Amino acid sequence: MESIDKIVFGDNQFFGINHMSQEKAQQLAEQFFDLSNIINVYQIAYDFGIRAVMLNSNDRAKSICDHFKNNKTKYPDLTWYPSIPYPHKYANLISEKGIIPTINEILFKDNSALGIIGMLANGGTAVFDKDAIKLMKMLVDVEMRMFKGLNVKVIFLQNLITDLILGYEVKEIFEGYCNYIKSKYKVLPGLITQNMPRLLEKLKEWQIEEVVVCSSFNEIGYLMSPDIESYINAAAQNDPSKYQLMAMSTLASGAIKARDAYAFINAQPIQSVVFGASSLKNIQETMSLINLKKL
Repeated sequence: MESIDKIVFGDNQFFGINHMSQEKAQQLAEQFFDLSNIINVYQIAYDFGIRAVMLNSNDRAKSICDHFKNNKTKYPDLTWYPSIPYPHKYANLISEKGIIPTINEILFKDNSALGIIGMLANGGTAVFDKDAIKLMKMLVDVEMRMFKGLNVKVIFLQNLITDLILGYEVKEIFEGYCNYIKSKYKVLPGLITQNMPRLLEKLKEWQIEEVVVCSSFNEIGYLMSPDIESYINAAAQNDPSKYQLMAMSTLASGAIKARDAYAFINAQPIQSVVFGASSLKNIQETMSLINLKKL
């Protein structure tokens, strides 16, 4: 299994996401309303040696992807970790239009005849046959259009979807997703979760291997189910040749000081950290503090 990057730059800060403070979230949304401000922060991160980016497939992601595709010579070694789908855009459309119109708009929003014919040829009747695996593949393809032309290393399934499927223990969806990502896109499948111990347990039971598992991991148990001890034990017993672990929410949305947060993270047998920052100072500080074990 190809090794993932030890440090990945996240994007929550760009889209007004802060789980602890609505005021902070609003400030970030206003600060990064202008795309050029987002690009400036990416440039700072790149200049400090970051070579991997996780990006949610939200409404503004396409503009970000287009910028980097149009400037590939400036970032020849940058790798991408798309996180799909972006649940809020689907939830908003479903609330506004209903399920079937939403599916039609998402799958067939490319008005070109070739786009629609291509979808149908790849199983467009799944919409009517209720074939969940075919529909899943079609939605993956729609979400990944904006990343075409970029150097993708891992494609992550968002935690709202992962944990919903995990709750119902639907092996076939996980198996179908992971196999499709490997066969169609030739990259590693990734799963984001808020219950890493349970997900690892089921993946092992189902013999679904060569997967990257991303989850909250911090010393106060923020967004970690069932508890910190379970995470520490699961990471200690993990085989990184089968499941590479990536930690997110390491600062617990600002509840933990960076030095304390990464002292804890550096002691864990994990392979990667994804973090978000909006200033040169914070990027520089975080880069200096992350020192993961060599496994």
